Amino acid sequence: MWHLYQFPLCPFSRKLRLVMSEKGIAYELWRENPWERRDEFLAMNPAGHTPVLHNAERGITLCDSRAICEYLEETQDKAPMINGTAANRAEIRRLVALFDENFYDDVTAPLLSERMKKRLVLRQAPDSRVLRQALRLAHEHLEYIDYLIDHRPWLAGATMSLADLAAAAQLSVADYLGGIDWNGHEQARGWYTVFKSRPSFRPLLAERMDVIQPPGHYADVNA
Repeated sequence: MWHLYQFPLCPFSRKLRLVMSEKGIAYELWRENPWERRDEFLAMNPAGHTPVLHNAERGITLCDSRAICEYLEETQDKAPMINGTAANRAEIRRLVALFDENFYDDVTAPLLSERMKKRLVLRQAPDSRVLRQALRLAHEHLEYIDYLIDHRPWLAGATMSLADLAAAAQLSVADYLGGIDWNGHEQARGWYTVFKSRPSFRPLLAERMDVIQPPGHYADVNA
């Protein structure tokens, strides 16, 4: 059995959970707060980041969400998430990098720092300037999603791919933390609403992070 070490608002863990659910891979969730830097966790991943996927029976420990997703693509035939022509696979990987890196750095990471880590770990008030900047950059990223959906059924092309899962994972965390204003982004909102109704996504919407509660629309599949 796979054990997935993660915490509820880790967008990279969420991406991996979506992939594993879409592929029908069974796993057990293990809560891991990476800021605690437990020795046992660091022994599995010296970088100290979630997610980590571990299978004791097989003697396998996998780290880094993109490396893990590539491993699952190579070892599981069901529901391929990096598919199509070589050019299309390159486009999927480009968009995964865009959301894993740019969206995370611009939006998700500042929101996690200001609205989660400062509250739960540092016991500090959030910096309103950082939050305003994250909201502004989120608007720019949503505009790009609008553009993509105007030209394609899914973000990277004709079918759902890892690019969609990576984007939805980041957006779900930002939305949980109140960092997404959907007004004026009907294409992005429509695409994301489709995701919210998928069986693989419902467990994420039901999960809560300690004393931090999401806005009312967060789990509404029609909002």
